[in-house]
Amino acid sequence: MKRESQKKIINRFRRIEGQIRGLEKMVENEAPCLDILTQVSAVTAAVKKAGTEVIHVYIEQCLAETSGKPEREKTQKMDEFRKAIARYIDMV
Repeated sequence: MKRESQKKIINRFRRIEGQIRGLEKMVENEAPCLDILTQVSAVTAAVKKAGTEVIHVYIEQCLAETSGKPEREKTQKMDEFRKAIARYIDMV
């Protein structure tokens, strides 16, 4: 993964980590359930965006690397990608 993409994704995960810590404090401080659910929704959306960014990076960088490679290797990479996308879709 290119350094620029890596930094962007890491920053997203750090923001998510902060959101999770905020959720923990909300629960500890007995915040209203609706407020907690609103924040859970925000975290879920942030995780989805991070996953989408990883997908974009994979398409741009990893699949592009298969150019000129044997067909079997390309097929293997695409199969791996399809499986990962299926797991991601099941999550969201």
